[in-house]
Amino acid sequence: MAVKTFGINAVDWEQRVDFDRLRAERLARLNAQLDKSHLGSLLTFDFNNIRYMTSTHIGTWAIDKLIRFALLPRGGQPVIWDFGSAAKHHVLYNPWLDHGSGAHDDVEPEHGSRAGISTLRGAFHPDAGIAENVAKSIKRELDKYGLSHEPLGIDVAEMPILMALKDQGIDVVDGQQVFLEARRIKTVDEVSLLTTAASMVDAAYDELYGFLRPGVRENECVGLVSKTLYDLGSEHVEGVNAISGERCSPHPHVFTDRLLRPGDPAFFDILHSFNGYRTCYYRTFAVGSASVAQRDAYTKCRELMDNAIDLVKPGATTADIVSVWPKAQEFGFPDEMAAFALQYGHGIGLSIWEKPIFSRLVSFDHPEVLEEGMVFALETYWPAADGWGAARIEEELVVTATGCEVITKFPAEELLVAGQRYWTVDGTLNTTRDAQSHINTRAARLK
Repeated sequence: MAVKTFGINAVDWEQRVDFDRLRAERLARLNAQLDKSHLGSLLTFDFNNIRYMTSTHIGTWAIDKLIRFALLPRGGQPVIWDFGSAAKHHVLYNPWLDHGSGAHDDVEPEHGSRAGISTLRGAFHPDAGIAENVAKSIKRELDKYGLSHEPLGIDVAEMPILMALKDQGIDVVDGQQVFLEARRIKTVDEVSLLTTAASMVDAAYDELYGFLRPGVRENECVGLVSKTLYDLGSEHVEGVNAISGERCSPHPHVFTDRLLRPGDPAFFDILHSFNGYRTCYYRTFAVGSASVAQRDAYTKCRELMDNAIDLVKPGATTADIVSVWPKAQEFGFPDEMAAFALQYGHGIGLSIWEKPIFSRLVSFDHPEVLEEGMVFALETYWPAADGWGAARIEEELVVTATGCEVITKFPAEELLVAGQRYWTVDGTLNTTRDAQSHINTRAARLK
């Protein structure tokens, strides 16, 4: 699989992402996994699974509310019950949900978008009957296909919904693995969207590197990154993990208003979405200058990353990858649970943590085989010997036929020092994003 980077827009003179193909191939993969399972149907309340199944989206404000739901009956077409006017919008603008004719002769064709809503995470009064209405809607659809007595796989749901489905006589079981197996291998269009999302973060890191200096606050960095990404066309900046100074070891995964100081380590994890497809992308910098301890930590962190990347190819396993990473006790943690996600890997797609998972916590006992078309992130960590600094690096990779390709391109081979100041040969003060090269040039001239 050749990884290509396209522009953001669609054009008539170049074949870029084919969204019709994307929709068709995602649904085909989900149907194939459903057919391989013991389930009669799949019911999803998860925002990302709904998008994978139905190719619908109503904005990220709805991402955590569990208000929408969609059903895929074995042998049938997806049905989405959506919030308010969104359902009508799908009728007008989502022709792929127009079923046209039923999958069976005795199934009356209907449009796949219906008005419907769940319990608003309990905000509706329990006696309003909302959960019961959801269950009846699902039962009615299952009855059309003769599937009401077959197991119904669900990803996530609220307790009142589960109880109402059981009251309808529906056998509710775990359906998460069917969704995740369908999403494990990416299509060519998914790889293109993931690569484009990563290229937008490349640009955000370039802006950030030029911005970092003593006196800047962590939250200002988050604002700069968010604006850069939204200006480039990001759909959703899911989070920017901005950590500096003594907060680096251990780090709390949340930014503050801390002021960056000379000599600080600063690392960032940028998570955003382009057409639904996510990034998870760490980079570490030093502010103004870098101590020997910080440089050594970065060198070790990079070594751990490179050793892992060298092993990535079809047929290798997650156990092979984590075998070259240190045990938790080697970098200051009592066990693998306490150190979880520091030496870590995870699939990325419509969400940031998909299959496969790489961790010494689970991968030796439950190894997963790497396959061409997988896209995942590998992330490494190493604490500095000074007891407060640390380094983090994360690279996103596509597994190719013969190995892998890294799609996170912002330089990370060596520790970059941002916000440096230096005196030129003529005695004037200048700043630059690449000050070290100028310092080296000046030193050479003075010899």
